[in-house]
Amino acid sequence: MEMQQFYYDNKIVKKFLYASILFGVVGMSVGLIIAFMFLFPNMTDDIAWLSFGRLRPLHTNAVIFAFVGNAIFAGIYYSLQRLLKARMYSDLLSNINFWGWQLIIVAAAITLPLGYTTSKEYAELEWPIDIAIALVWVIFGINMIMTILRRRERHLYVAIWFYLATFITVAVLHIFNSLELPVSAMKSYSVYAGVQDALVQWWYGHNAVAFFLTTPFLGLMYYFVPKAANRPVYSYRLSIIHFWSLIFLYIWAGPHHLLYTALPDWAQNLGVVFSIMLLAPSWGGMINGLLTLRGVWDKVRTDPVLKFFVVGITGYGMVTFEGPMLSLKNVNAIAHYTDWIVAHVHVGALAWNGFMTFGMIYWLIPRMTKTKLYSIALANFHFWIGTLGIILYALPMYVAGFMQASMWDQFKPDGTLQYGNFLETVTEIMPFYLMRAIGGTLFIIGLLVLVYNIIQTVRKGSAVEDELAEAPALTKISAGRMKGEKFHPWLERKPIQLTILATVAILIGGIIQIVPTIMVKSNIPTISSVKPYSPLELEGRDLYIREGCNNCHSQMIRPFRSEVMRYGEYSKAGEFVYDHPFLWGSKRTGPDLAREGVPGKPNNGGRSDDWHFNHMWNPQSTSDGSIMPGYKWIIRNQLDKSHTQDKMRAMQTLGVPYTDAEVADAMKTMDTQASKIEANLMKNNDIKKSFEDHKASQGTEFIPAKEREIVALIAYLQRLGTDITKQDNAK
Repeated sequence: MEMQQFYYDNKIVKKFLYASILFGVVGMSVGLIIAFMFLFPNMTDDIAWLSFGRLRPLHTNAVIFAFVGNAIFAGIYYSLQRLLKARMYSDLLSNINFWGWQLIIVAAAITLPLGYTTSKEYAELEWPIDIAIALVWVIFGINMIMTILRRRERHLYVAIWFYLATFITVAVLHIFNSLELPVSAMKSYSVYAGVQDALVQWWYGHNAVAFFLTTPFLGLMYYFVPKAANRPVYSYRLSIIHFWSLIFLYIWAGPHHLLYTALPDWAQNLGVVFSIMLLAPSWGGMINGLLTLRGVWDKVRTDPVLKFFVVGITGYGMVTFEGPMLSLKNVNAIAHYTDWIVAHVHVGALAWNGFMTFGMIYWLIPRMTKTKLYSIALANFHFWIGTLGIILYALPMYVAGFMQASMWDQFKPDGTLQYGNFLETVTEIMPFYLMRAIGGTLFIIGLLVLVYNIIQTVRKGSAVEDELAEAPALTKISAGRMKGEKFHPWLERKPIQLTILATVAILIGGIIQIVPTIMVKSNIPTISSVKPYSPLELEGRDLYIREGCNNCHSQMIRPFRSEVMRYGEYSKAGEFVYDHPFLWGSKRTGPDLAREGVPGKPNNGGRSDDWHFNHMWNPQSTSDGSIMPGYKWIIRNQLDKSHTQDKMRAMQTLGVPYTDAEVADAMKTMDTQASKIEANLMKNNDIKKSFEDHKASQGTEFIPAKEREIVALIAYLQRLGTDITKQDNAK
């Protein structure tokens, strides 16, 4: 049989690896900065683009899409060529994939600190960047699929199944969750509202974890662990069961992020059932990975690559056991909104994604530079300090989460809340935030050791060159199943059929959950008293989104005695029908704000306009012990009204019942409402004097209080919850 010579493209792998390392340092450094903000909330005082609410999504996007994303591309481009015995289909497409992805990352690094955000977790980037992501992702998919079709190896190895499922599912998730109506070049509104938006977002959010942080890494595990251990995969049959059950079940599990919320019970219960079942295929993958090391455990003692892989796979097993447990309603009632979830997420991100990436880097770089790793001792040091960092990060957050939940739910003998002031909880967990910051510091020290070790390895090695290989051309055989050939072996040589079946498997759950929630009106009972936001409140809501307030404050009161006593009447689905996007939040660093504007609610609500003004200027002046930073620029900045009417027209298009007259009178309506808030503020002598002094110094440049952003934000906060009373009846 005639052999064909060709070259594997190592240069594209090198580019993605270097980008992954670079953005790993950047993304984790931002994470460390915001960890220290819990201890020193005013460390970036009055610097808008360095505020917590803007840096937090930068951290998550940088780690997920820049650090992990580049590592995924590097691993896939390296392994796919060798598994298919073919060079990537197009060097041009490979390079467009690389440079396009880096431009998207840079765009995120610029726009998120500037406050351009959709507010949707892990999908914060605005519509032009969403389009770029879709285009680059499709280019990656075309390159991968065309390479598969031009392969010289008939059998598609299990890793490739995971790569294909990743490509298809991420494309579907991103496109449907990012459906939004543009208002301007960098502003849009989600086409979904309230409960429907929440369901679509967490269908995306959970499955972004599933199909961006899990399935591609399982594919990489199936390639790199056997390579590093020089052992075959433990069980081929288990890999088949593991793959199909995982991709089918994972897509159903999103609603477990919304337990006890206003989401219909049937959707919540579906999420719980499939989340519990998800334990089996998840552990099937972990077992297949760890048992691949049978017979070579002695190598784990000395080989840092295998050390990273073992702890990475073990971390995967831990979080995929914990995830189904967290989906049980009685456990979720404790953990949701607390730092327990932060611990859970970071065990997955640091151990599974981080350590698997580090192991892959330590294995790949010496091979591509044709040398040995500069220092095994430094790699082992990285492993141990990284492991210690994970432990010091996660354990304090688990304890903090339990403490938060127990303090929030504690009652006195007379039936009142034991810890009625939310800040009592915050004060108690400050030591754990310090330990978390120390753990993060240790983990980054390990990453910097990797950077040094890799730089030294590259310096002493050869330049990365394309690698010569040879293989016989693929001969044609019968398109149908050969005699005695079982279905799955036949499917493993049929990439198109495999991709179609995988697509069907991932679409079923999403269709069954999302379509009825959107189409069947009885799922979202309306409430007659709920009205659209006024133009000023709409602008205030956009400021709330811009500053990332939903990162720390929820707007969803669960039907628990403790929450109703603390925050007011529990939340109903009909409250959110005009909320594009929903702002329920997923973490309570501060109290829930769903009833912030309701007078007389215990421990929350009914605060005066001047209280909100002072709170935004200096939170510690109104709330002793608060770890919220000040937002002084909101008080200084003039409110931009140039797009207000465009925003209202966009909302009209999305079904919000603004009349044309209301849109036309928007400026007048805003002035009337703003003037009332301004009058309330001027009743406070200190605020009045500060404005008078400012006017004297500014002269004609002076901006009246009613024209400033703070007034719009106050209008929005004072609106929250005021549409709802216990007497309202759903219709």
